[in-house]
Amino acid sequence: MTEQTHFVEIRHAQKSFGALEVLKDISLNVERGQIVGIIGSSGSGKSTLLRAINDLDPLTGGEIWLDGVQVNKTLPHRQYEKHINEMRQNVGMVFQHFNLFPHMTARENVTMAPKLLKGLSQADVDKLAEEQLDKVGMLERIDYYPSQLSGGQKQRVAIARALAMKPKLMLFDEATSALDPELVEEVNLVMKKLAEEHMTMIIVTHEMDFAASVCDRVLFMDKGVVVEEGPPSVLFKNPTQDRTREFLRKHIEGAS
Repeated sequence: MTEQTHFVEIRHAQKSFGALEVLKDISLNVERGQIVGIIGSSGSGKSTLLRAINDLDPLTGGEIWLDGVQVNKTLPHRQYEKHINEMRQNVGMVFQHFNLFPHMTARENVTMAPKLLKGLSQADVDKLAEEQLDKVGMLERIDYYPSQLSGGQKQRVAIARALAMKPKLMLFDEATSALDPELVEEVNLVMKKLAEEHMTMIIVTHEMDFAASVCDRVLFMDKGVVVEEGPPSVLFKNPTQDRTREFLRKHIEGAS
């Protein structure tokens, strides 16, 4: 077995949906405390790669490692279920759509998983909910239902819910793309705060300014491969690949 030296290791990741190859032999590493952004056009494989990290979209070939443990092990069904549930407790994921339970308050949405999976008492999970909702600026709405919240507020509750499991890694899949423009910044500010706390994050985003201000590294994906990667100061200002330059020209000019 190869010795683990990186916090997240993706080794020769390949994913096909029938004849369509979505990920083509991708290998990359993420260090503990690093914030990595992934940019690219729709259909480039960004979200599929992110979902593969906690085996929501199982790879066709290759390996995913998190903190020295292989995520996508081949195991008998019952052993696999136990293994992947344990691994997913270490990975918080925030999607485009909030996926909050509509019949539960913000408090109940945040406390459900820690109570069920970690066996915490009601007093402990209430304290946890207050801490995490306070972190995302939602403590005053702790007993509101999702129907009483704006899109940005719902997404902040979704982030608090993910953080309540005390994950080692946070994954954000276009967390602001479903929001009205005036609500985007309130969610971005929460992610910026997590970055300041050195939470390890992998962020799929279409917001170039946000990626430039928050990420340590940015990867540009196109047609299932990582075309280019580097610090945002280099990738955004001096990309070396024609495909990267074309993508940035379209998106930066389109946003201006």
